[in-house]
Amino acid sequence: MTMVAAPRAQSGDLMAQILYAVRSMGAAPIPRNYQLFYEAYVGSNPELSRELAALGNRPSQEQLDELASRHLGSDQVNVIEKAHDKLLTELDTVLKLLKQEQASLESYSRLLGETAVRINSKSNFSSDLIRNAISLLSEATGDTISHGEKTVGTMAERSQEMDQVRRELDEYKRIANTDSLTRLANRRAFDERLAAIYDDPAAPELTALVLADVDNFKKINDNYGHPVGDKILATVASVIRSNVRKEVFVARTGGEEFAIIVQGNTPEEVLIICERVRRALETRAFRNSRSGVNYGPVTISLGYSMAAQSADAGELYAKSDAALYHAKNSGRNRTVIYEDNMKKEYVSKSWLIYKK
Repeated sequence: MTMVAAPRAQSGDLMAQILYAVRSMGAAPIPRNYQLFYEAYVGSNPELSRELAALGNRPSQEQLDELASRHLGSDQVNVIEKAHDKLLTELDTVLKLLKQEQASLESYSRLLGETAVRINSKSNFSSDLIRNAISLLSEATGDTISHGEKTVGTMAERSQEMDQVRRELDEYKRIANTDSLTRLANRRAFDERLAAIYDDPAAPELTALVLADVDNFKKINDNYGHPVGDKILATVASVIRSNVRKEVFVARTGGEEFAIIVQGNTPEEVLIICERVRRALETRAFRNSRSGVNYGPVTISLGYSMAAQSADAGELYAKSDAALYHAKNSGRNRTVIYEDNMKKEYVSKSWLIYKK
Protein backbone atom coordinates (compact mmCIF):
# COMPACT_ATOMS: atom_id res chain seq x y z
CA MET A 1 0.00 0.00 0.00
CA THR A 2 1.22 3.48 -0.83
CA MET A 3 0.01 6.89 0.14
CA VAL A 4 -1.12 9.06 -2.75
CA ALA A 5 -2.39 12.60 -2.88
CA ALA A 6 -6.04 13.34 -3.29
CA PRO A 7 -7.53 16.75 -4.12
CA ARG A 8 -8.48 18.89 -1.18
CA ALA A 9 -11.98 17.82 -0.18
CA GLN A 10 -14.86 19.99 0.78
CA SER A 11 -16.21 19.32 4.27
CA GLY A 12 -19.15 17.29 2.92
CA ASP A 13 -16.80 14.88 1.15
CA LEU A 14 -14.46 14.26 4.06
CA MET A 15 -16.47 11.47 5.67
CA ALA A 16 -16.85 9.61 2.37
CA GLN A 17 -13.12 9.81 1.67
CA ILE A 18 -12.20 8.56 5.13
CA LEU A 19 -14.66 5.67 4.84
CA TYR A 20 -13.11 4.89 1.46
CA ALA A 21 -9.67 4.82 3.06
CA VAL A 22 -10.96 2.50 5.81
CA ARG A 23 -12.43 0.08 3.29
CA SER A 24 -9.37 0.27 1.03
CA MET A 25 -7.21 -1.07 3.84
CA GLY A 26 -9.74 -3.77 4.63
CA ALA A 27 -10.51 -2.35 8.09
CA ALA A 28 -13.92 -2.73 9.70
CA PRO A 29 -16.05 0.45 9.32
CA ILE A 30 -16.60 0.88 13.07
CA PRO A 31 -16.44 4.15 15.07
CA ARG A 32 -13.02 3.61 16.63
CA ASN A 33 -11.45 2.85 13.23
CA TYR A 34 -13.09 5.92 11.73
CA GLN A 35 -11.54 8.02 14.52
CA LEU A 36 -8.09 6.49 13.88
CA PHE A 37 -8.22 7.09 10.13
CA TYR A 38 -9.57 10.60 10.67
CA GLU A 39 -6.54 11.54 12.78
CA ALA A 40 -4.18 10.04 10.18
CA TYR A 41 -6.08 11.45 7.20
CA VAL A 42 -6.09 15.10 8.19
CA GLY A 43 -2.33 14.98 8.72
CA SER A 44 -2.23 16.44 12.24
CA ASN A 45 -0.13 13.48 13.41
CA PRO A 46 2.46 12.56 10.74
CA GLU A 47 3.88 9.69 12.81
CA LEU A 48 0.43 8.11 13.07
CA SER A 49 -0.01 8.51 9.31
CA ARG A 50 3.30 6.74 8.65
CA GLU A 51 2.63 3.88 11.05
CA LEU A 52 -0.86 3.32 9.71
CA ALA A 53 0.48 3.19 6.16
CA ALA A 54 3.19 0.74 7.29
CA LEU A 55 0.53 -1.76 8.42
CA GLY A 56 -0.24 -2.46 4.76
CA ASN A 57 -3.48 -3.95 3.49
CA ARG A 58 -5.77 -6.00 5.73
CA PRO A 59 -4.34 -5.08 9.15
CA SER A 60 -5.90 -6.94 12.08
CA GLN A 61 -8.23 -5.14 14.45
CA GLU A 62 -5.70 -5.80 17.21
CA GLN A 63 -3.03 -3.92 15.23
CA LEU A 64 -5.36 -0.97 14.65
CA ASP A 65 -6.41 -0.86 18.30
CA GLU A 66 -2.79 -0.98 19.46
CA LEU A 67 -1.93 1.91 17.13
CA ALA A 68 -4.93 3.91 18.36
CA SER A 69 -4.03 3.20 21.98
CA ARG A 70 -0.51 4.63 21.54
CA HIS A 71 -1.47 7.71 19.55
CA LEU A 72 -4.98 8.51 20.75
CA GLY A 73 -5.01 6.94 24.21
CA SER A 74 -6.92 3.79 25.17
CA ASP A 75 -9.57 5.79 27.02
CA GLN A 76 -10.49 7.69 23.88
CA VAL A 77 -10.67 4.48 21.85
CA ASN A 78 -13.11 2.75 24.22
CA VAL A 79 -15.13 5.54 25.79
CA ILE A 80 -17.76 5.90 23.05
CA GLU A 81 -18.43 2.18 22.80
CA LYS A 82 -18.66 1.85 26.60
CA ALA A 83 -20.99 4.84 26.77
CA HIS A 84 -23.10 3.35 23.98
CA ASP A 85 -23.46 0.05 25.85
CA LYS A 86 -24.30 1.86 29.09
CA LEU A 87 -26.93 3.99 27.39
CA LEU A 88 -28.53 0.90 25.84
CA THR A 89 -28.69 -0.75 29.26
CA GLU A 90 -30.23 2.32 30.88
CA LEU A 91 -32.76 2.77 28.07
CA ASP A 92 -33.73 -0.90 28.28
CA THR A 93 -34.37 -0.46 32.01
CA VAL A 94 -36.47 2.64 31.36
CA LEU A 95 -38.55 0.83 28.73
CA LYS A 96 -39.21 -2.03 31.13
CA LEU A 97 -40.30 0.42 33.83
CA LEU A 98 -42.65 2.15 31.41
CA LYS A 99 -44.15 -1.18 30.35
CA GLN A 100 -44.68 -2.13 34.00
CA GLU A 101 -46.29 1.25 34.66
CA GLN A 102 -48.50 0.80 31.62
CA ALA A 103 -49.55 -2.67 32.81
CA SER A 104 -50.32 -1.30 36.30
CA LEU A 105 -52.44 1.53 34.92
CA GLU A 106 -54.27 -0.82 32.55
CA SER A 107 -55.06 -3.14 35.46
CA TYR A 108 -56.31 -0.22 37.54
CA SER A 109 -58.43 1.04 34.64
CA ARG A 110 -59.92 -2.42 34.17
CA LEU A 111 -60.75 -2.61 37.87
CA LEU A 112 -62.51 0.77 37.72
CA GLY A 113 -64.54 -0.37 34.76
CA GLU A 114 -65.62 -3.65 36.37
CA THR A 115 -66.57 -1.88 39.62
CA ALA A 116 -68.62 0.70 37.74
CA VAL A 117 -70.53 -2.08 35.96
CA ARG A 118 -71.33 -3.79 39.28
CA ILE A 119 -72.46 -0.57 40.98
CA ASN A 120 -74.64 0.36 38.04
CA SER A 121 -76.31 -3.04 37.98
CA LYS A 122 -79.71 -2.78 39.65
CA SER A 123 -79.70 -6.45 40.57
CA ASN A 124 -76.48 -6.09 42.61
CA PHE A 125 -77.32 -2.83 44.36
CA SER A 126 -76.69 -3.01 48.15
CA SER A 127 -74.82 -1.08 50.83
CA ASP A 128 -72.39 -3.99 51.29
CA LEU A 129 -71.54 -3.92 47.58
CA ILE A 130 -70.81 -0.20 47.75
CA ARG A 131 -68.68 -0.59 50.89
CA ASN A 132 -66.72 -3.47 49.30
CA ALA A 133 -66.30 -1.55 46.06
CA ILE A 134 -65.05 1.55 47.86
CA SER A 135 -62.64 -0.55 49.94
CA LEU A 136 -61.34 -2.32 46.84
CA LEU A 137 -60.96 0.91 44.91
CA SER A 138 -59.19 2.57 47.84
CA GLU A 139 -56.70 -0.29 48.14
CA ALA A 140 -56.13 -0.40 44.38
CA THR A 141 -55.67 3.37 44.24
CA GLY A 142 -53.13 3.24 47.06
CA ASP A 143 -51.22 0.42 45.35
CA THR A 144 -51.24 2.26 42.05
CA ILE A 145 -49.99 5.50 43.61
CA SER A 146 -47.30 3.59 45.53
CA HIS A 147 -46.23 1.80 42.35
CA GLY A 148 -46.18 5.11 40.49
CA GLU A 149 -44.04 6.76 43.14
CA LYS A 150 -41.59 3.85 42.99
CA THR A 151 -41.47 4.13 39.21
CA VAL A 152 -40.84 7.88 39.41
CA GLY A 153 -37.98 7.28 41.85
CA THR A 154 -36.44 4.59 39.66
CA MET A 155 -36.85 6.77 36.57
CA ALA A 156 -35.05 9.60 38.37
CA GLU A 157 -32.15 7.25 39.14
CA ARG A 158 -31.99 6.13 35.51
CA SER A 159 -32.08 9.77 34.42
CA GLN A 160 -29.11 10.54 36.66
CA GLU A 161 -27.22 7.56 35.20
CA MET A 162 -27.87 8.75 31.65
CA ASP A 163 -26.91 12.30 32.59
CA GLN A 164 -23.60 10.95 33.89
CA VAL A 165 -23.05 9.18 30.54
CA ARG A 166 -23.81 12.47 28.79
CA ARG A 167 -21.23 14.27 30.92
CA GLU A 168 -18.67 11.56 30.15
CA LEU A 169 -19.35 11.93 26.43
CA ASP A 170 -19.09 15.72 26.69
CA GLU A 171 -15.71 15.35 28.39
CA TYR A 172 -14.61 12.84 25.76
CA LYS A 173 -15.62 15.24 23.00
CA ARG A 174 -13.68 18.04 24.70
CA ILE A 175 -10.57 15.83 24.89
CA ALA A 176 -11.07 14.40 21.40
CA ASN A 177 -11.41 17.92 19.96
CA THR A 178 -8.31 19.30 21.70
CA ASP A 179 -4.80 19.28 20.27
CA SER A 180 -2.60 17.67 22.92
CA LEU A 181 0.47 19.82 22.18
CA THR A 182 -1.01 23.31 21.99
CA ARG A 183 -4.28 22.80 23.94
CA LEU A 184 -6.09 24.55 21.10
CA ALA A 185 -8.95 22.97 19.17
CA ASN A 186 -7.75 20.31 16.73
CA ARG A 187 -8.56 19.58 13.10
CA ARG A 188 -11.68 17.59 13.95
CA ALA A 189 -13.14 20.50 15.92
CA PHE A 190 -12.13 22.90 13.16
CA ASP A 191 -13.93 20.88 10.49
CA GLU A 192 -17.12 20.93 12.56
CA ARG A 193 -16.92 24.66 13.26
CA LEU A 194 -16.09 25.53 9.64
CA ALA A 195 -19.05 23.54 8.29
CA ALA A 196 -21.36 25.17 10.85
CA ILE A 197 -20.67 28.69 9.53
CA TYR A 198 -23.19 28.24 6.74
CA ASP A 199 -25.89 26.69 8.92
CA ASP A 200 -27.11 30.20 9.77
CA PRO A 201 -27.83 32.27 6.60
CA ALA A 202 -26.93 35.49 8.45
CA ALA A 203 -23.65 34.24 9.92
CA PRO A 204 -21.38 34.50 6.82
CA GLU A 205 -21.90 38.25 6.48
CA LEU A 206 -19.39 39.18 9.20
CA THR A 207 -17.44 35.94 9.55
CA ALA A 208 -13.85 35.43 8.45
CA LEU A 209 -11.64 32.37 8.16
CA VAL A 210 -7.99 33.12 8.89
CA LEU A 211 -5.34 30.51 8.04
CA ALA A 212 -1.86 30.94 9.48
CA ASP A 213 1.42 29.15 8.96
CA VAL A 214 4.70 29.44 10.90
CA ASP A 215 7.39 30.67 8.48
CA ASN A 216 10.33 28.35 7.72
CA PHE A 217 9.32 25.92 10.44
CA LYS A 218 11.13 23.01 8.79
CA LYS A 219 14.43 24.83 9.36
CA ILE A 220 13.64 25.12 13.06
CA ASN A 221 13.07 21.37 13.32
CA ASP A 222 16.16 20.61 11.22
CA ASN A 223 18.44 22.95 13.19
CA TYR A 224 17.21 22.40 16.75
CA GLY A 225 15.22 19.17 16.69
CA HIS A 226 11.54 18.32 17.06
CA PRO A 227 11.36 18.81 20.87
CA VAL A 228 12.37 22.46 20.41
CA GLY A 229 9.99 22.74 17.47
CA ASP A 230 7.14 21.45 19.63
CA LYS A 231 7.88 24.02 22.35
CA ILE A 232 7.89 26.79 19.75
CA LEU A 233 4.54 25.60 18.36
CA ALA A 234 3.08 25.63 21.86
CA THR A 235 4.34 29.19 22.34
CA VAL A 236 2.96 30.29 18.97
CA ALA A 237 -0.42 28.85 19.97
CA SER A 238 -0.28 30.75 23.26
CA VAL A 239 0.53 34.02 21.50
CA ILE A 240 -2.36 33.58 19.05
CA ARG A 241 -4.80 32.69 21.80
CA SER A 242 -3.80 35.63 24.01
CA ASN A 243 -4.17 38.18 21.20
CA VAL A 244 -7.73 37.41 20.16
CA ARG A 245 -11.00 37.63 22.07
CA LYS A 246 -11.93 34.75 24.33
CA GLU A 247 -14.88 33.71 22.14
CA VAL A 248 -12.79 33.59 18.94
CA PHE A 249 -12.26 30.02 17.71
CA VAL A 250 -8.58 29.06 17.34
CA ALA A 251 -7.36 25.64 16.16
CA ARG A 252 -4.17 23.87 15.21
CA THR A 253 -5.08 22.27 11.88
CA GLY A 254 -1.79 20.62 10.97
CA GLY A 255 1.89 20.53 11.85
CA GLU A 256 2.67 24.26 11.95
CA GLU A 257 -0.70 25.39 10.61
CA PHE A 258 -3.37 27.24 12.57
CA ALA A 259 -6.87 28.51 11.85
CA ILE A 260 -8.87 31.34 13.39
CA ILE A 261 -12.61 31.86 12.84
CA VAL A 262 -13.57 35.45 13.60
CA GLN A 263 -17.24 36.39 13.84
CA GLY A 264 -18.82 39.82 14.08
CA ASN A 265 -16.03 41.84 12.45
CA THR A 266 -15.58 43.67 9.15
CA PRO A 267 -12.70 42.78 6.81
CA GLU A 268 -10.79 45.83 8.06
CA GLU A 269 -11.25 44.77 11.68
CA VAL A 270 -10.12 41.23 10.88
CA LEU A 271 -6.94 42.70 9.36
CA ILE A 272 -6.28 44.56 12.62
CA ILE A 273 -6.71 41.31 14.59
CA CYS A 274 -4.35 39.42 12.28
CA GLU A 275 -1.72 42.13 12.44
CA ARG A 276 -1.91 42.19 16.23
CA VAL A 277 -1.18 38.45 16.30
CA ARG A 278 1.59 38.75 13.72
CA ARG A 279 3.38 41.61 15.49
CA ALA A 280 3.07 39.96 18.91
CA LEU A 281 4.80 36.87 17.54
CA GLU A 282 7.39 38.85 15.57
CA THR A 283 8.53 40.62 18.74
CA ARG A 284 8.40 37.55 20.99
CA ALA A 285 11.76 36.27 22.23
CA PHE A 286 12.41 32.57 21.57
CA ARG A 287 15.46 31.90 23.71
CA ASN A 288 16.55 28.92 25.82
CA SER A 289 16.84 30.32 29.35
CA ARG A 290 19.47 27.73 30.33
CA SER A 291 21.74 27.58 27.29
CA GLY A 292 21.07 31.07 25.99
CA VAL A 293 20.45 29.74 22.47
CA ASN A 294 18.23 32.09 20.46
CA TYR A 295 15.77 30.21 18.26
CA GLY A 296 14.20 33.31 16.82
CA PRO A 297 12.99 35.26 15.16
CA VAL A 298 9.82 33.23 14.67
CA THR A 299 7.27 34.77 12.33
CA ILE A 300 3.93 33.80 10.91
CA SER A 301 2.08 34.38 7.64
CA LEU A 302 -1.68 34.82 7.56
CA GLY A 303 -4.31 34.74 4.85
CA TYR A 304 -8.03 35.27 5.23
CA SER A 305 -11.31 35.47 3.37
CA MET A 306 -14.77 36.59 4.42
CA ALA A 307 -17.42 33.86 4.45
CA ALA A 308 -19.74 36.11 2.44
CA GLN A 309 -17.30 35.75 -0.49
CA SER A 310 -18.01 31.99 -0.70
CA ALA A 311 -20.98 29.71 -1.17
CA ASP A 312 -19.86 26.98 1.21
CA ALA A 313 -17.17 25.88 3.65
CA GLY A 314 -15.01 24.22 1.01
CA GLU A 315 -14.86 27.36 -1.12
CA LEU A 316 -14.16 29.53 1.93
CA TYR A 317 -11.25 27.30 2.96
CA ALA A 318 -9.81 27.33 -0.56
CA LYS A 319 -9.94 31.13 -0.78
CA SER A 320 -8.34 31.64 2.65
CA ASP A 321 -5.69 29.10 1.68
CA ALA A 322 -5.05 31.00 -1.55
CA ALA A 323 -4.55 34.18 0.47
CA LEU A 324 -2.12 32.37 2.78
CA TYR A 325 -0.27 31.02 -0.25
CA HIS A 326 0.05 34.57 -1.54
CA ALA A 327 1.36 35.78 1.83
CA LYS A 328 4.01 33.05 1.91
CA ASN A 329 5.12 33.65 -1.66
CA SER A 330 5.29 37.42 -1.42
CA GLY A 331 7.84 37.50 1.38
CA ARG A 332 6.25 35.84 4.48
CA ASN A 333 5.57 37.52 7.82
CA ARG A 334 2.52 39.37 6.51
CA THR A 335 -1.27 39.29 6.35
CA VAL A 336 -3.12 39.03 3.05
CA ILE A 337 -6.86 39.17 2.37
CA TYR A 338 -8.23 37.10 -0.50
CA GLU A 339 -8.77 38.74 -3.89
CA ASP A 340 -10.24 37.14 -7.00
CA ASN A 341 -7.02 37.42 -9.03
CA MET A 342 -5.23 35.11 -6.58
CA LYS A 343 -6.91 32.06 -8.12
CA LYS A 344 -4.64 32.18 -11.14
CA GLU A 345 -1.41 31.68 -9.20
CA TYR A 346 -2.77 29.46 -6.43
CA VAL A 347 -1.98 25.74 -6.53
CA SER A 348 -4.28 23.70 -4.29
CA LYS A 349 -2.61 21.68 -1.57
CA SER A 350 -3.35 17.99 -1.21
CA TRP A 351 -4.54 15.84 1.63
CA LEU A 352 -3.20 12.32 2.15
CA ILE A 353 -5.48 9.40 1.50
CA TYR A 354 -4.63 5.72 1.71
CA LYS A 355 -5.19 3.66 -1.41
CA LYS A 356 -4.15 0.25 -2.62
